[in-house]
Amino acid sequence: MNTEKRAELLGQVVEYVQRHGLAHLSLTPLAEEIGTTKRMLLYYFGSRENLIARALAASRPDAHALFDPVEDVEALRRSARALWKAITVGEQAGPIRMLLQLLSLAATDAEQYGELARETVAFMVDPIADAYVRLGHPRPAARERATLLVSGLRGLCQDRLVTGDVPRTDAAARRLIEAALSPV
Repeated sequence: MNTEKRAELLGQVVEYVQRHGLAHLSLTPLAEEIGTTKRMLLYYFGSRENLIARALAASRPDAHALFDPVEDVEALRRSARALWKAITVGEQAGPIRMLLQLLSLAATDAEQYGELARETVAFMVDPIADAYVRLGHPRPAARERATLLVSGLRGLCQDRLVTGDVPRTDAAARRLIEAALSPV
């Protein structure tokens, strides 16, 4: 298998899904728009579901890169702010739409999208929970705080996409981050 071609196709798939969404993703129109065939997509990715999983994995924020270096509260604050910036105006502003679509689809079609959505949420929550543990929080409390941070910022991001209210959502994100950092 040509790994360069697969990577190139994956990049094109991510761009396509960002423009057209996940809900009614069909391989034939996707293949036509990116200049390949459905057969080639299946050759490189195996199935529509695997293609979606790969596209989401390739475009999600790297929470490990943001939160693995955290050793103190100030570093956690900086990382949380960097995550907010990444999902609203940075490199993740486009891919976050894919994540929001996936979570919405998982809520209505758990059989098809539930596992992928759970994996995607865990990919974000786990490294942040690990950072809280390094700061001395017990594992259950660390997971709760990480969930508050991830789900809260994701919800604020969705609010921002829907309303366009940047000042209000930025202020709410700052408040959420501070609440998630408050002492035990």
